[in-house]
Amino acid sequence: MIGFLRGILQSSDPGQVLIDVNGVGYQARVSFNTYSRLPDTGCEVSLHVLTSMRENALELFAFLDESEKELFTTLRSVSGIGPRMALAVLSAIQPGELARAVLEQNVATLVAVPGVGRKTAERLLVELKGKVEQLSAGHHSDVDADAVAALLALGYRRQPAGDAVRASRPDAGDDLQGLIRMSLKRLSA
Repeated sequence: MIGFLRGILQSSDPGQVLIDVNGVGYQARVSFNTYSRLPDTGCEVSLHVLTSMRENALELFAFLDESEKELFTTLRSVSGIGPRMALAVLSAIQPGELARAVLEQNVATLVAVPGVGRKTAERLLVELKGKVEQLSAGHHSDVDADAVAALLALGYRRQPAGDAVRASRPDAGDDLQGLIRMSLKRLSA
């Protein structure tokens, strides 16, 4: 089983990455949340990996942080939710929004995910209800991803933007605007 990869990001597309680890290329599926926070192509990246074995395929699912990997595992624990469906949920809904949907038993939020029907959404809500604390732990990554996306939209490169957001996180708390402001100050210094 492959649990972790560190190497050079060769290519990235929404949904998948190719990492060169000492001359061996590993292709892994990623959520949009992870994709939006990746460094630029050619930079070193470290990814937490879950390996999925099917009868005719070996698939890798990669995450920038352990909390998203744990959320992926939690989603997979729901009956009828496979790795691709769990990744689709993580790509369409931020962890904090998913936690709110579970707390409020909001079926509409989950039905909006491509491939999730009403019955699947209801099953997710029922089976995740007791695990909502674990889902809430991912809220910081929502704010961080939004801040990085805002900096990318302003023309900053992915790696410096991510570094500035991580460095500003302790002072900014959960305030997105404050996090962006502090990150901009770091980038212009």
